[in-house]
Amino acid sequence: MRLLVAIPALNEAAVIGTVLASLADVHPLEDVVVVDDGSRDATARIARAAGVHVLTHAINLGVGAAMGTAFKYAAREGYDAVIQFDGDGQHRHEHLADLVAATAHSDIVIGSRYARAGDAFKSSAARRGVHRLIARVVSLYARTRLTDASSGFRIAGPRALAVFAEHYPVEWLGDTVESIVLATRQGLTVSEIPVGMNERAGGMPSQSVFKAVGYTGRIMFILLLASIRSAPPQLRALRRRQREETSA
Repeated sequence: MRLLVAIPALNEAAVIGTVLASLADVHPLEDVVVVDDGSRDATARIARAAGVHVLTHAINLGVGAAMGTAFKYAAREGYDAVIQFDGDGQHRHEHLADLVAATAHSDIVIGSRYARAGDAFKSSAARRGVHRLIARVVSLYARTRLTDASSGFRIAGPRALAVFAEHYPVEWLGDTVESIVLATRQGLTVSEIPVGMNERAGGMPSQSVFKAVGYTGRIMFILLLASIRSAPPQLRALRRRQREETSA
């Protein structure tokens, strides 16, 4: 299976070199793409110097748009699967093989910070509560138990790649959870495996109660919209093509 590691990056010059060096221990850098999402620092230059492919957005469009660009690139270049990998040092390269192995049973596999009892990942009570609530709601859509639906450390196998190359959610904060709803409505399967994660090497996100509440409200609204939206026209066209190929 040809595997592409996709790294959406915004102003990660301080850590992107270290992230790519660690990836090189387990994965060829010619099969890594950094999507520079409107950075105003040396992120793109450092990534190119490391030997990876770099795709550039002129302005910051968000993680969803960056991954949409990566999925289109992967489909065009003939890859079979895409792993999303953070450029801030949170994700651990030693779990790549575990994610790949798990695609034998699922179209999408999420690396969960919370799936293993006694997980060492540290976060505030507000943040853990938000993640727990979101996971429970998304689990209902996916019809399987998920503990970390908002994790960006995940792999999309061949069937998921075909869908996401046509359409990937770009709404702020919605790309991770809405993509699960989108996938399940297209008949794809989702599962998760336990992974360890590091604290951000490039700075810590806000974990205030007020921001956690706002985040939760935003995600719930996105899930509601995702559940009632009709499939985008490009996905309807994809399903028609797949049915035609099956019947041919």
